[in-house]
Amino acid sequence: MATRIRLKRMGAKKSPFYRIVVADSRSPRDGRFIEEIGYYNPTKNPIVLKVDEEKAMQWLNNGAQPSETARALLSKAGVLQKLAEAKKAK
Repeated sequence: MATRIRLKRMGAKKSPFYRIVVADSRSPRDGRFIEEIGYYNPTKNPIVLKVDEEKAMQWLNNGAQPSETARALLSKAGVLQKLAEAKKAK
């Protein structure tokens, strides 16, 4: 099963709120997911971004591929840098 880390849109019309989830690559955007690893709210000022780093690193080590947007958010949260440092230390 190919897994992806991507955003699931929630919230009211014109007021989006996103959950960062791990899902099967074949499932629809707002469909079934395996696990929720964080959330992102771009409508707040300042922007709210919370990621469970342990879960995210575990899924990335297991082969989950982040979408472009999820990759940018994980990078902003510092998860990808920690992953690179962990791989370098091995």
